[in-house]
Amino acid sequence: MTKKIPLYIQIIIGLIAGIVWAVLSGYLGWSGFTASWIAPFGRIFINLLQLIAVPLVFFSIIGGIIRLGNPKNLGKLGGKTMGLYVLTTLFSISLGLLIVNVFKPGNGFEENARVENRINYELWLQSEGMTPMDGRWMMNNPAYNEILDEVAQRRGYEDIEAVRARLDVARKAAERGPLTFLEEVVPSNLFSAMGDNRNMLQIIFFAIFFGVSVLFITDHKKVIIVDVMDAIADAFIKMVDLVMRGAPLFVFALMAGLVSDMAGDDPARVFDLFAGLTWYSLSVLGGLLIMAFVVYPGLMALLVKNMTFREFLRGISPAQMLAFSTSSSAATLPVTLECVEENLKVDKKVTSFVLPIGATINMDGTSLYQAVAVVFLAQMHLVELSFAQQLTIVMTTTLASIGAAAIPGAGIVMLMVVLTSVGLNPAWIAIILPVDRILDMVRTMVNVTGDATISVVVGKTVNLNDVEPS
Repeated sequence: MTKKIPLYIQIIIGLIAGIVWAVLSGYLGWSGFTASWIAPFGRIFINLLQLIAVPLVFFSIIGGIIRLGNPKNLGKLGGKTMGLYVLTTLFSISLGLLIVNVFKPGNGFEENARVENRINYELWLQSEGMTPMDGRWMMNNPAYNEILDEVAQRRGYEDIEAVRARLDVARKAAERGPLTFLEEVVPSNLFSAMGDNRNMLQIIFFAIFFGVSVLFITDHKKVIIVDVMDAIADAFIKMVDLVMRGAPLFVFALMAGLVSDMAGDDPARVFDLFAGLTWYSLSVLGGLLIMAFVVYPGLMALLVKNMTFREFLRGISPAQMLAFSTSSSAATLPVTLECVEENLKVDKKVTSFVLPIGATINMDGTSLYQAVAVVFLAQMHLVELSFAQQLTIVMTTTLASIGAAAIPGAGIVMLMVVLTSVGLNPAWIAIILPVDRILDMVRTMVNVTGDATISVVVGKTVNLNDVEPS
């Protein structure tokens, strides 16, 4: 009897088949057919996963906290989880800054183009009533008068429609007060919060608050609540099973629609997107691959003795492929929970707490990409960022990653906030937008791999039985 093909292999086949279909349909002029009759099934797939994600997180966290039996156990679990998430985030940002400062992808542009970029930047500074942080005004040099006249007549990045909407969101984010983040974590209406995937932190807050409160009620009532929460969570897990049976076909539709949308009837456009941003894209991809295949294995080798990284990758691969396809940690979360619990045998008490938190605040891939992108854009505009400014990038990127929604494209808006923090033009995101969607797929896969790694490390190293239950 033939051995059944593993799910992750089926998903990879679906992913490759979707890309091949998109390229062929582009050459044959079938892009309209793909957009109308195939791509919708990919969007339905994401909707189904997001539909399951919020209630699954809600009931899993409550059930997991109640099973801990004692608030001290929650403190141990939460302390180690948050510590590891912050540690890997800081490391990923530092790695990104190291790569971009060593290889300097922004210096690969022609000198004249960089001078034009610099003068364009200075004109923007002037319009905003700001001065360059490096103290230089190249536009005051008579040698550049001709370039100044030419640049002054051009349309700015701010006029591009795709940038304008994001600029408004970024401005609001930059104007937030120091405690706005805490204020936004506490929902005024649970049902409103559950109606929007971007409010995952509010849902997690309520679930933790409710779960901790249940720890203080009488045992017989507590048992009833645990049974109800477990039963509901199991029902949602079964929904994930049913949806995942069609995952290869759904992923085929998702990738066919995505690539077809990018390329239209000209498949060569996909390759052209990378042409002008090759070194930037390679810098980001190199950093992401180092995180996924060097840093995480190193962390596991250091802290987990009874699992090899190959076993880990085999167990988590369906979630990785799904993260790559959907570019959404939140949409992938139900599958990540199932993979870590069923394939890697991590206690449900751990996964139900660590993974939802990670899908919301642990954005290692996004943080690395933001660090590379900021310095790359500065380099191509002849802006030298000081050590202090790069430290600002580390701090701002860390805080921005905590507040970033676990949805496609959230990283690009947070990048605008980071650019603003070091006096750069947030509208420069227009330069890297052409390749952002592809890079977003890879960095989401890294985000999910990081969540799963921390979940395994915490599950294998935190002893939740050495504190007496209440």
